[in-house]
Amino acid sequence: MSSDTLTPAMGTATTPGSMVLLTRLAREVFQRSTDEILGMRLKEYMLLCDLRDREGAMAQQALCGTMHLDPNNLVLMLNEVEKAGFVERRRDPEDRRRHIVELTAAGQRALVRAERGMQSVEDEVLSALSQKERVDLGKALAKALRELEFGPAE
Repeated sequence: MSSDTLTPAMGTATTPGSMVLLTRLAREVFQRSTDEILGMRLKEYMLLCDLRDREGAMAQQALCGTMHLDPNNLVLMLNEVEKAGFVERRRDPEDRRRHIVELTAAGQRALVRAERGMQSVEDEVLSALSQKERVDLGKALAKALRELEFGPAE
């Protein structure tokens, strides 16, 4: 990307760039996404979303990467969500050293409830945007994330 293309996104001395604005919005989301609103901690919600987005199951080691957690912290979180009945861990039949983490029916229901709570948070945080602006923002963010995860579309 040339510097001419990057300059508008980076802002000016008086206008913050996109990443600064995203970070500020993320901070608002983190502060407003309480256990009471989501029915679980925000990190647990994100873990369940990752599982659902990957067809309900994935290797525990892969979850470390998607959640940006070290294995010990992930195990502590998995202990909590497994205790709540939201996930099950089982040995991978193809490689007994690996664990597969699977979203349960109770986890699906908890995720639906949490998504309703997250929608209320999003409505608060993005209240200044029109519906079309929200849709456009969501599409742009999804595209950026998809390219980071899978590379540019051909």
